[in-house]
Amino acid sequence: MSTTTETRPEAVMPSAAPRVLPTAPCSVVWSKGHAYVLEGFRARWVGVDDRGRPQAFTGADLQRRGWGYTRGSQN
Repeated sequence: MSTTTETRPEAVMPSAAPRVLPTAPCSVVWSKGHAYVLEGFRARWVGVDDRGRPQAFTGADLQRRGWGYTRGSQN
């Protein structure tokens, strides 16, 4: 029985490294509990607010707000 624990260096990502938003049309990311879809022809992220009103953000807006690939993984 071994008492050492192996870690994989490739699985560890520095938290300070900025993530790059996906660029494929129809990509989905989450920000502040809401899903946003990339419109391919306009290069903007669209979704709805808490009341169902449409919202659109640029990639820079989403970077400032924080985003993730799953609902609970936003920055």
